[in-house]
Amino acid sequence: MHMHAGMDLLTTSEAADYLRLGERKLYELVANNEIPCSKVTGKWLFPRHELDRWVLSGLAQPAGMVPANPPPIVGGSQDDLLEWCLRQSGSGLASLNEGSENGLIRLLRGEIAAAAIHFHSLDEAGEPANATAVQKQPLLHDAVVVAFTRREQGLLLPPGNPKELQSFADVLNRDVKMATRQKGAGAQMLLETLLQRSGVSPSDLNRLEPPCLTGPDLAAAIRAGAADCGIATRAAARAHDLDFVPLLWEEFDLVMRQRTYFQPPMQALLRFIAGDDLATHAADLDGYDVTPAGTVRFCN
Repeated sequence: MHMHAGMDLLTTSEAADYLRLGERKLYELVANNEIPCSKVTGKWLFPRHELDRWVLSGLAQPAGMVPANPPPIVGGSQDDLLEWCLRQSGSGLASLNEGSENGLIRLLRGEIAAAAIHFHSLDEAGEPANATAVQKQPLLHDAVVVAFTRREQGLLLPPGNPKELQSFADVLNRDVKMATRQKGAGAQMLLETLLQRSGVSPSDLNRLEPPCLTGPDLAAAIRAGAADCGIATRAAARAHDLDFVPLLWEEFDLVMRQRTYFQPPMQALLRFIAGDDLATHAADLDGYDVTPAGTVRFCN
């Protein structure tokens, strides 16, 4: 058995033994171009690890087993700084924005490589909400939560703040129409948390229907005059030239399976967010604190 440049190469008879196939069957697969092999000086050679991958690629996936390699997509919450990083880093990762909770659901199903999340809960003290949300998912037993940034969330208002809203209490006490987000979106959890603290039921709000799918959608609705206010990031307000009343700073993190963390697309992204360009661009967008970028917040 020869080792060649760190690659384990099998001859035809060795490959047939390794795969428990007859040599005739193996030649048939080679002839039909159905098996990984290489013809070197008139002899067929079979890289062992490629044969392993070939066998695994035919693996039947029982329900509940997650596909080995999810597509290179970051799901979850929308964020301009993150989308800029996905592009600038050359990571090849695309984005699919449907809110934090939907991101976790798709991650569980193996439909995305990572989810951007910002969970909120009434529990002020103790564990950060993002790590808690991930820990509550028994099927994410191999998850890692990586800090991306802290973001400023607040009330988005039309330019000049015609209704003179200075606080969340003002929103509850005046006749205003509020743009909201879909259930499971981080900004919606934040709204529900603030309502609970004020003892107000969500049904008491004069809400714009249907809910907005992303922060920029919500900002656009306010910009168009369809609503008087809504909760989103300072960056979304700035991008749409809206007034902004700050409410709080939140943790905005990426959650993925541990093996995804080590794969080239994610490594390219993580290397990029560890560099200096991130802080410069974050300052341009406004409402970010990138000090924690790249730190592992939680690992199962």
